Amino acid sequence: MGPHTPSTVRALNEICALPLPSRLPEAAHVLDGAAKQLEEALLAGPPPAERTQEERVSAAEAKDAVRTLRHRFLARHTEQVYDELTGAGTRRLRLDRLVGDATLRFPGLLPSRELMDAESTRMQADKEGAEIDQGLFVRAVLGSPRTGRHLIESMLRPTRAGTDLLPEFRRTGTVDLGPVRIERVGRAAHVTMCAPDRLNAEDDAQVAAMETAVDLALLDPGVGVGVVRGGTMTHPRYRGRRVFSAGINLKELHRGGISLVGFLLGRELGYINKIIRGVDPGGGESWRPRTVQKPWVGAVDTFAIGGGAQLLLAFDRLIAGRDAYVSLPAAQEGIVPGAANLRLGRVAGPRVSREVILWGRRVWASEADASHLFDTVVEPDGVDAAVEEAVERLDSPAVVTNRRMLQLAEHPPEPFREYMAEFALQQALRLYSEDVLHKTGRFTTRARADESGGQG
Repeated sequence: MGPHTPSTVRALNEICALPLPSRLPEAAHVLDGAAKQLEEALLAGPPPAERTQEERVSAAEAKDAVRTLRHRFLARHTEQVYDELTGAGTRRLRLDRLVGDATLRFPGLLPSRELMDAESTRMQADKEGAEIDQGLFVRAVLGSPRTGRHLIESMLRPTRAGTDLLPEFRRTGTVDLGPVRIERVGRAAHVTMCAPDRLNAEDDAQVAAMETAVDLALLDPGVGVGVVRGGTMTHPRYRGRRVFSAGINLKELHRGGISLVGFLLGRELGYINKIIRGVDPGGGESWRPRTVQKPWVGAVDTFAIGGGAQLLLAFDRLIAGRDAYVSLPAAQEGIVPGAANLRLGRVAGPRVSREVILWGRRVWASEADASHLFDTVVEPDGVDAAVEEAVERLDSPAVVTNRRMLQLAEHPPEPFREYMAEFALQQALRLYSEDVLHKTGRFTTRARADESGGQG
């Protein structure tokens, strides 16, 4: 923070302790002044990794003062800010666009682009933690029933990539999205995660590709059922076998390449929620259901760890090879396992949920408790046939209608909104906690030969 840190902290504490004006423009002006003073000090001084202990303490105090001011501002003005950004709800902004527009329209409400650009070049442990401020903003938006519902519904709109690629997919029946491939086989859209270099551990690029693939499957009228499965691996231990997912890419997290908005919030509000609730193609004021929904099948040939296990909880039919397992090593990694805390207890019961999430238990497909997670457990060479049978039985208009009603009962929108509001901030805080930063570094620097090497 430089030699002027003590005076900067004192000045910020004085500004942030003052009552905020009641009107939005004046309150925004006060917030902008405090945030600019903080960012100027942060950007002018040494980067976080080069600060003395005293400078780190001072920086933390200054950031805390401004966050408290942002919290007070949002407690009063969130809905008005959201209305100005969305034209009183007439514009459907995706989360990344909403955050970007708020950064420009209300300077000081969120970290500036200059600060975020500086953050993007740093290792996770060397960042300022500006995403915590993004988490504050998203928590406030989702915390309001009106703006929260509007944002969640906006995230069900098709992505630009999905809309642009739909004609090609309808014509050819296949699209290669890099880490994800989608292929129409009969009435089924097979979405295959194919990043063998990291055992399908997810990063920002894979999340974006998955949402595009889900959009294509839901928008193509020639598709009746979606199937998600891991591709064939080249890893020595799993060479020639399919792996569903090794979870979040902890190497990428350590490097600073896992984003709060695009990855950790975007995957839950984006493609996973679309699997559950469908895609909204934008039918205007039609009396028909807003979203296009289809049944989904998941198949686990070997394992589904972390984010892979979270994804399983969104499917309508789950198939596993007898030697497969699932795990959610959230306590070991130190982060929150997406919406698994909301969903796992409903299907497996509270005790199993706590054993898996808090205790790190693996559940093997051959165990009795696996009956709560998997519908069909077969020998490893029988997964293909089980998938084909599931597609055939689920491809029915009556299934689609009953599924819609089941999802309304089992995944009601309001608890999801409330959960995601708190998740936005708690996950942001976990990203910059000392234990997570230490663990991701340890996972990255230690060479591992098994499936969790660098992933989780």
